[in-house]
Amino acid sequence: MTAAPASTSAQAPARAVSGHPWLRRILLANLVVEVLIVVTGGLVRLTGSGLGCPTWPQCVPGSYTPVPHQAEGWHRYIEFGNRTLTSVVSIAAVASVFAVWRWAGSRRDLVVPAWIVLAGVAVQAVLGGVTVRTGLNPVTVAAHFLVSMTLVAAAAYLVFRASERPGPRRLAVPALVERLAWVTCAVAAAVLLLGTVVTGSGPHSGDADEPARFALDPRSVSWLHADAVMLFCGLVVAVWVTTRLTGERAAAARAWAAVLGVTVAQAVVGYTQYFTGLPCAVVLLHMLLASLLVVALTRAMVRLRIAG
Repeated sequence: MTAAPASTSAQAPARAVSGHPWLRRILLANLVVEVLIVVTGGLVRLTGSGLGCPTWPQCVPGSYTPVPHQAEGWHRYIEFGNRTLTSVVSIAAVASVFAVWRWAGSRRDLVVPAWIVLAGVAVQAVLGGVTVRTGLNPVTVAAHFLVSMTLVAAAAYLVFRASERPGPRRLAVPALVERLAWVTCAVAAAVLLLGTVVTGSGPHSGDADEPARFALDPRSVSWLHADAVMLFCGLVVAVWVTTRLTGERAAAARAWAAVLGVTVAQAVVGYTQYFTGLPCAVVLLHMLLASLLVVALTRAMVRLRIAG
């Protein structure tokens, strides 16, 4: 008679920490599609298919789907595929809001970011239309990518925060370390912004026929971007070392070690694409790693606090 209550009490805390299984699955799926649409968006740009569907919200006047003998040729399928994935992202965002309401409705730390993702998807749809209607203006293209990074961060926060115990949380590291971590995040945002400027100054405009570019020297902005990356690397190392030395739990140090690993991989890929003439496959990998860096950085920030 005593074994059953012990088993029940052992399972209850586990559920409190990990949440409902479907909540975790839906939030993870939401994160995956947010990263995936960044990659497919990069494919659109790298193949010059940004105007494969020259109108919005329709693909061509009178049709929401590509039509036979369309002047844009095979580019229409790549652009239409990316637009179709937007519907999948929208469904995942709605499902995340429902899942949080259904299984974690009392947790404002999950409710707010879930709604941010849903609202951001709507903003992205409108911004995508503006991008098409402005002929792939590099400013709107850059904004499109940066909003995607914000949504990836919000979706990642949902995944990692939902896996932890609800309720008040306290710092697992000295306050100075957390402030240094926030500075690192700010520098990461600057790195991403400069990355969009580099892309907007280079050859991959998204339009195979009439590229729209920033009036900047690609070499100069590339090295400015690289300088920011070096600063970011130094900050990541500093936070990683201090979390190892002062943190209450190893999870924080492991999370920042992961950030460092992704950062090094991203730097290697970045220099490779620069010195090899920006091959499409390498640039696409660079975009994927940018998304994974945001995911890793979000996880690392979450791990700086523990339930207390």
